[in-house]
Amino acid sequence: MVQAYILIQTEVGKASSVAETIGKIQGVIQAEDVTGPYDVIVRAQADTVDDLGRLVVAKVQQVDGITRTLTCPVVHI
Repeated sequence: MVQAYILIQTEVGKASSVAETIGKIQGVIQAEDVTGPYDVIVRAQADTVDDLGRLVVAKVQQVDGITRTLTCPVVHI
C-alpha cells in the first residue's frame, strides 16, 4: 500500500467545494480545506505508485476549481 499527501491550490473561494468533492473519491482517506500556501490537503492511498499516479491525474486533478497539485508520497525510513 502506498500513501501520499496531495497539496492542492484552488481558485479563490473553491477550497471547501474541492475538499468535499475529493473526499468522495475512492482511495482518498481524508480531504480538508486549510489556510496557508495550499488550500486543500488530501491523504490518499493506492496499491502501487502507478495506481497512486492514476488516482491523482485521472481523478483528483479533474476536480473543478483546482489550479495546482503537489503529491508527496509517504516514506518509512
